Amino acid sequence: MNWLFEPGLFANQSVRTALLVGAVVAVVSGVVGIFTVLRGQSFAGHALTDVATAGGAGAFLAGVTPLVGFVGGGVVGAGAMDVIGVQGVKGRDIATGVVLGAATGLAALFLYLSATQSAATGTTQLILFGSIFTVQSSTLPVVIALSAVVLATLAIIGRPLLLSSLSVELASARGVRLRAIGFVFMVILAVSVGLSAIIIGSILSTALLIGPPASALKLVTRFGSGVLLAVGLGVLATLLGIVLAYDSYYWTSSRRALPVSFFVVVVVVVEFALASLVQRRRRSKAPPPARAAVHGDPIGWH
Repeated sequence: MNWLFEPGLFANQSVRTALLVGAVVAVVSGVVGIFTVLRGQSFAGHALTDVATAGGAGAFLAGVTPLVGFVGGGVVGAGAMDVIGVQGVKGRDIATGVVLGAATGLAALFLYLSATQSAATGTTQLILFGSIFTVQSSTLPVVIALSAVVLATLAIIGRPLLLSSLSVELASARGVRLRAIGFVFMVILAVSVGLSAIIIGSILSTALLIGPPASALKLVTRFGSGVLLAVGLGVLATLLGIVLAYDSYYWTSSRRALPVSFFVVVVVVVEFALASLVQRRRRSKAPPPARAAVHGDPIGWH
């Protein structure tokens, strides 16, 4: 396997920390991403990436770790969306658009101040596109704790959240508190975006959140299988991206490594393309009744 693993890969403390953090975050992104895709809130996830950008840049100006800004900014953005109104598609889009515009403006301001008032270089690159090899091992417990909170919360609200994702009317008829469930999920989504921002940067974090789950739902017809496959694809993309980024340092004589975010996004796109090809091939071979059955119950709810 020397063609894939360069010498010293696993002996490097920064790489080991990156692999652990990346695996944990990819698991969370895969689980949260499935619900995000089913609920049609990919746009909201994208808006939260801009909020995370503003939070990360603000945290840098305040002299604290960007993770605090990524997660804290995302939670504030999620709360703002809920206050403006996330009930219904129209209200959700308006809230997302307002928060997106405000967050983009703040991100531009904070990044400008970071570039003009600080002697540190590469701040904008770090916030927008991440640098997982610079994550300290002391950050790992924080990442694990936040991830555990997210997964535990999803385990508690998972069933009513899934029901409301499939049918708002049915969930309402069964007494599901849609506003409360929606708000809790937005906070979970914000934390997930903030966590993925430390891997591939705030501006690209939705690639890890949406790509693997979207690919998984093209390949399986049951919710549980979709979650497991989304997690697997996300972990594969993240770990392979980290390994390739490390290897790229030895590809040229200039000894300059390519960013992890580039490789992670490339793997995510390749996974989605392959899943689309497999889905298209299945559809072309499936008889009309079988094809209708697949589309009638896309996640095996029945």
